[in-house]
Amino acid sequence: MKIATWNINSVRLRLDQVERFLTEQAPDVLCLQEIKVAEHLFPHEMFERLGYTHRAIHGQKGYHGVATVSKVPFAEFSRHDWQDNGEARHVGVELQGAGQGLILENVYIPAGGDIADRAVNPKFGQKLDFLERMTRWADKIDRPTLIVGDFNIAPLPSDVYDHKALLKVVSHTPIEVETLGRFQDAHGWVDLGRQFIPAPERNYSWWSYRSYWRQKDQGRRLDHMWASPDLAKQARAHCFVEETRRWDQPSDHVPLISEFEL
Repeated sequence: MKIATWNINSVRLRLDQVERFLTEQAPDVLCLQEIKVAEHLFPHEMFERLGYTHRAIHGQKGYHGVATVSKVPFAEFSRHDWQDNGEARHVGVELQGAGQGLILENVYIPAGGDIADRAVNPKFGQKLDFLERMTRWADKIDRPTLIVGDFNIAPLPSDVYDHKALLKVVSHTPIEVETLGRFQDAHGWVDLGRQFIPAPERNYSWWSYRSYWRQKDQGRRLDHMWASPDLAKQARAHCFVEETRRWDQPSDHVPLISEFEL
């Protein structure tokens, strides 16, 4: 079972890139974040043509949004609004057939704005609260679960190009790392990215559009695939597909792929 995740930064704008990725990598399931489209306008035809006939879409006009597309049958399992503000950021499915019983949660955690202080930047507080609510939810999970997506946090010093320089920059601040750590501990999630590519090996998934990313390599590991402890034992491989960042008009994120023996 080959499962991929990708913050696509507009699925309609980059539909050709999604098609190329699906054709070249052929995952069984692809979780997309930041699809930026309402559910009734989602571009179903291409996915149908390539055999991704099972789809769960939690979208909205112009912003956010998540979608899970699959060759493997599934039933929608969950749909959360962790901020209680109508933003489409989380959809879960339960696989059927191959991988039967596996829960796959697809989440797009808020970026949190530019200032790491909830007193002056409400978006930062919303990000921390989002994670705290997810932590209480994770504490009750009792099924084999894989949670994937854009977490918008690079937890380890080696998950960013310059640890000291980014300690006060949103996505790598100590309070975000601590909050994400509580979420991880609540279920004992196994970080597949670091299980297969141990720190301090380079393992970035995002580069800003504002920097000359190839020359400076100012990356961060913001995207993650975390598995329940028992499920993690069935993981056989994990990689990031950096070549997509070199494609024309790319997303600022690259896809991750994990393979399981289920």
